[in-house]
Amino acid sequence: MSSAIRHVTIRGRVQGVGYRAWLEEQAVSRGLEGWVRNRRDGCVEAVFSGPDDIVADMIAVCSRGPVSARVGAVQAEAGNSDLLNLRGAGERFSVLPTV
Repeated sequence: MSSAIRHVTIRGRVQGVGYRAWLEEQAVSRGLEGWVRNRRDGCVEAVFSGPDDIVADMIAVCSRGPVSARVGAVQAEAGNSDLLNLRGAGERFSVLPTV
């Protein structure tokens, strides 16, 4: 089984609706590594690392979001270990500060 690192941007009404906490819960429950953070432009940014199929499933789940979110678009591209290593030291999955 091969693994993937994907860098994901989620746009829409995704801030102030519990999206980061929801996304963290979803990623951790799937055993993924990575991080999530808000961006000042109103989007949510995340990195997921794990088995290809589970990462793909997580990206698909991002387009639904929590009940109060309204996702307009999900963009995923190849990520790398430098991006993954932005997470907190010793953490599998982190909620990072807004940039």
